[in-house]
Amino acid sequence: MKLIYILLFPLALLSDDLYAQDFRGPDKSPMDMAYFPNNFAHDRKGNDEALIRVTYSRPQKNDRAIFGEMIKYGKVWRLGANENTEVKLYKDATIDGKKLKAGTYSLFAIPGEAEWIIIFNKALDYWGAYSYSQASDVLRVTVPVEQLERSLEYFSISFEPFGEEGAKMFVGWDKTFVVVPIAF
Repeated sequence: MKLIYILLFPLALLSDDLYAQDFRGPDKSPMDMAYFPNNFAHDRKGNDEALIRVTYSRPQKNDRAIFGEMIKYGKVWRLGANENTEVKLYKDATIDGKKLKAGTYSLFAIPGEAEWIIIFNKALDYWGAYSYSQASDVLRVTVPVEQLERSLEYFSISFEPFGEEGAKMFVGWDKTFVVVPIAF
């Protein structure tokens, strides 16, 4: 019996190396999701139905100049970092008076000093805005830029209820934010 343990012990030591996995650390810009209604993902009673889900990565300001510097005015931006931001509409919606069918879209912006163009695009599953093509745009809306009183360290997207059956999507970073009205 001792002979079996003596023979198996070196194999046990090797097995740790054979099955060891090197996991990479967390992204510098971690992925996050924003839902509307906000409590959809946390409602254990099943009372809410999701209307919108946005999946995006959240870069940090890190003492950098953001809009006009790192994020150039007049250039297409992926609204976050890493893979392109995606928005899933579970129902048909109206955005700034324009109809948009339920489905999944990539979400981009063209930031400006006074207003941003928010872009819903049908091309999915690519990194950044490098492969962006205006030919795949489904909807564009223009929204005014607003200013925050204090700086927002992480790029953020959130929702608030608006009207009877609508939401305001807030997109903000540093001291800048925009509001996109969405009705169902």
